[in-house]
Amino acid sequence: MATFLHRIGRRAFERRWLVLLLWAVVLGVAGAAAAGSSGGGSSSVTLPGIEAQKAYDLLGKKFPAANAEGASARVVVRAPAGQKLTGREPKAEVKALLKDLEQSSPRVASVTDPFTAKTVSADRTTGYLQVTYSAKAADLTDTDHKHLDKVLEEARDKGLTVEASGTALTAAEAGGSSEAIGFALAALILVVTFGSFAAAGMPLATAVVGVGITISSVTALTAALNLNSSTSALATMLGIAVGIDYALFIVSRYRSERAAGHDPGEAAARANGTAGSAVVFAGLTVVIALVGLAVVNLPILTAMGMAAAGAVVVAVLVAVTLVPALLSLAPERVLGRARRRPKAPSKTPLGERWAAFVLRRPWKVLLVAVAGLVLVALPTTKLELGLPDDGSKPPATTERKAYDMLAESFGPGFNGPLTVVVNDTDPAATKKAVGELTNGITGMKDVAAVSPAVYNPAGDTAIVTVVPRSAPTSEKTKNLVHDIRDRAADTRAATGAEGLVSGTTALNLDVAAKFASAIVPYLLLVVGLAFLVLILVFRSLLVPLKAALGFLLSVLAAFGAMVAVFQWGWFKDLFGLQTTGPIMSLVPILTVGIVFGLAMDYQVFLVTRIRESYVHGAGAREAITDGFRHSGKVVTAAALIMTGVFGGFIGGDDAMIKSLGFGLAAAVLFDAFVVRMTIVPAVLALLGDRAWALPGWIDRRLPHVDIEGEKLAVAAEPAPADAEAGFTHVG
Repeated sequence: MATFLHRIGRRAFERRWLVLLLWAVVLGVAGAAAAGSSGGGSSSVTLPGIEAQKAYDLLGKKFPAANAEGASARVVVRAPAGQKLTGREPKAEVKALLKDLEQSSPRVASVTDPFTAKTVSADRTTGYLQVTYSAKAADLTDTDHKHLDKVLEEARDKGLTVEASGTALTAAEAGGSSEAIGFALAALILVVTFGSFAAAGMPLATAVVGVGITISSVTALTAALNLNSSTSALATMLGIAVGIDYALFIVSRYRSERAAGHDPGEAAARANGTAGSAVVFAGLTVVIALVGLAVVNLPILTAMGMAAAGAVVVAVLVAVTLVPALLSLAPERVLGRARRRPKAPSKTPLGERWAAFVLRRPWKVLLVAVAGLVLVALPTTKLELGLPDDGSKPPATTERKAYDMLAESFGPGFNGPLTVVVNDTDPAATKKAVGELTNGITGMKDVAAVSPAVYNPAGDTAIVTVVPRSAPTSEKTKNLVHDIRDRAADTRAATGAEGLVSGTTALNLDVAAKFASAIVPYLLLVVGLAFLVLILVFRSLLVPLKAALGFLLSVLAAFGAMVAVFQWGWFKDLFGLQTTGPIMSLVPILTVGIVFGLAMDYQVFLVTRIRESYVHGAGAREAITDGFRHSGKVVTAAALIMTGVFGGFIGGDDAMIKSLGFGLAAAVLFDAFVVRMTIVPAVLALLGDRAWALPGWIDRRLPHVDIEGEKLAVAAEPAPADAEAGFTHVG
């Protein structure tokens, strides 16, 4: 691997203009494909294999008109204080609102009258109008949104309280502030680390190229593959982080090779052969973790994992080809302050001093670090999963206001009705089952209302809507779902008709159960494959085992932090949170996949340098010090950059991306600074030479990938290091 990447680095350095041209062409083609694509990302989530989704799919077949995919809006109106909607003046204003909504867009198919549809509250102060469109939400124009907003504002001017929710409302703009914050922090950290604008600019430039290609490709495929709107955000988040970090390691190694006396071309080639090898294997572990998300069998999760894995693959390819080409454009300026340093010995690097501190008291450091992570991870036992609804939106949004108005006037359970679908090939069996099931549900204590059954034209399928007394996320409503499903099972045994329960609460329960059943096989697959890769890289059993256990500590601590902030509200003002509640169901397993890959990144980057020193003759403890001397500073910079990039997404509007960004930022801090830079050297010090032991029968069967560049080390020695003493220990 090292010699192969050495050749690639040498060729890219010598033929820089050809490499630059090829990447420019790739970026241009991807951009052109994105510009020619049509349609935006889908906001819908398909979850095959769960009862709630099965009920929804059945409704799509049996009630196609009622289950149309057109956009919709629910407009909630409330009379002025002290008045009723049924009063003459408020009623006239509601009628005028209805007419204005009908005329707001040629795509409006219908608007319900709250007085004839009986959607007015018992106290007659509040009601709602249901607006349906003939077009999908993604096909509505800016004019449609503006006209809807104008109609609502005009009704407010007449004294009504008017709020709305639904897919027809203007989507939140996903501005570039998150990416800008991440890039700004990365630039600052790189300048401080390298002391050179040229060296700092290269990782940023290559990350822009990689992310540009990835996002353009995702955009081009969005309509064809019906990708979720969050797919590109995740690919961007990960693409920026690993794109900067991978280039950072190669540039840093180039500076180190120049300090050792190599000419620019050979330094670039050697940097590509050593640090580039670490990049390839680190990227491979990330890809394994992301592609492994497919085992959960959720299309949205598979698509997001594949897109993010694609971003990592592009970042690796850019790092090992474009970075050497860019180095050839500024071979001296990349060195920055290093080439102007005096030859007198500089003070000991911080990384080396930290390693010495850990080596003096490894047992104490290990116990304190592990205990600290366990303490942070304790809130994980209270983790609650859910899917976002209007109740989780900020209080200032119209969707949240409409949600609260409906809960106040129609009851807490109105915003989370349960849909019971009864189906059988025999209409008589369906009708009998509906009667028995309805009677049983009506008698349940947490049921506020049960609507009369609605049958399809064939009479073999019926819908029964159940309104709980409690809020959608309450334990009482969750228990009600279980009770109805138990009753449906008894009814099926008696009549043969199938009864399925759907709705927000039912969906949350089903998704949580699906993730719980998938997490163990996912971890076994991902950790197992990555364990094999790490055995190949480190020629050791204990080092990969330690890496996997450290990952578990990191991810559990990240979950604990998410629970404390997003569920319990600790420091919520600091992170700009306006509401707290359950963590979105997709976030934990996404966090596991991404954090595992990133954890292995730092494991590979740091420990390969330690092993490289050990392979070249250093003792076990001396190798740890040497590895930190060369890699401590740059790993710190890489971790801070990733934390900044992920943390920048905390300020976004998307609930999933917000919590995911926080979780990943926390996980990177825990993994890089507590696990990899504290627990790892402590454990390696305690294990000594045993850390690098591998049974002979395994060693003989494993291919030798030469990630440490042993074959490069036997090449002709460069000029003495003291001739370039000013470069010592840079990066």
